[in-house]
Parts: sequence; structure tokens; C-alpha cells
Amino acid sequence: MYALITDGSISKYINHPKSLVIGDVQYPAKIFSLWSLSELNAIGIYEVTFDNSNKKDEQWYINTNQTFTYDASAGTVTATYGSATAKAHADTLFTAQDETDGLGTEGEVKTRGLKYHLIQTIKKQAAGILQDTDWYITRKADAGTAVPSSITTHRAAVRTKAAAQETQITNAADTPALETLYTYVNTADEGDPVVMERPLGELPRLES
Repeated sequence: MYALITDGSISKYINHPKSLVIGDVQYPAKIFSLWSLSELNAIGIYEVTFDNSNKKDEQWYINTNQTFTYDASAGTVTATYGSATAKAHADTLFTAQDETDGLGTEGEVKTRGLKYHLIQTIKKQAAGILQDTDWYITRKADAGTAVPSSITTHRAAVRTKAAAQETQITNAADTPALETLYTYVNTADEGDPVVMERPLGELPRLES
């Protein structure tokens, strides 16, 4: 991405190479591949440098729009983000004023927070894992064939772990705490192979 500088400020953004007119001169698109940066700078075209230091994971945060800044002394154009806003971790409820305004009933859920959606995902994941062994339960009901103890143990472990994960999510104090639960880190001792784990853990899978 490039920016065209006119009279000391950004006048146009160039998202991809194209022909353009600067002053009374028309330049072909190939200048972007054939010319050096200094040659482009000489006619007012600067490559944009993207500073993502303030950009955060959009699963957990709402990032600002980028701000483009031209620094004449440095001869640079930089795109930066402002401070990201954490997404709401808890449900937002309708207020008394909302009810007065006819928007909803006070105390009822207005917008679901991250915790609700994360817990629903865990429920679906657990149900999907259990579905793989549901046929044992159906066979027992239909034909009286005993369910292997390994299957019973596995299904109980899935339910137990899912419940524990839901509790971890429910008890998280804020959005950064939720993000930490899902962040994988190397838990191996120094010198050992890399072992990436997250505080939330994983739902048990049946060994094949």
C-alpha cells in the first residue's frame, strides 16, 4: 500500500499499483515495480509502514480503525491502531431506561457476552465427542449389550472436563482472563520437546 503526499499531507491512498497523474505528468503502473523507493518518494509516493503493536486478537478485542500519519522529517507514512477495546465478557442486560424506551424488559439479556458463547461452544464440542460413542448406548437400549467400561469411563471424563471448563470460563474475572485460558504456552521443562498447553485444557478424546 502506498500514499501520495501533496503539499505536505496525504492526499490519496494507493492500494495496488496503477497508473496515476501527479501534477501534469501521467505515470504508468509499472513504476511501482521498476522504481526504487527513493525514486517514488521524489514524486510524492511513499510506501505505508504498518505498525500493529496496538492491534489485538479480534476474538477478544475490538480494534480501532487505522490512523495514517505522514512524517516529513523521517520521510515515512505509518498506519497505526489506537487502543483496542475488550469485548464484553458478561451478558449485557436491558436497563430501566431501555424498558422505558421500549427496547426491552429490564433485567433480561440484551447482548450475549463472550462467556455465553464460549460455554455454548464447549457444550457443542462435548456433544460432538459423545456422539461418536452414542451407538453403544443405543445398542444397550435395543439389545441389552453391555457398554464397555472404557467407553463409560470416557464418556464420564468428557462430561466432567466440559463442566470444569465451563466453571473456569464462568469464574474468569474479565476478558484478558478469558484470553489467558485459551492461550497455548510451552509447558515442557527446558531441554524437553515443546509441549503446548492451555490453562483451559482439552476435552478427552477416545484413543483409536
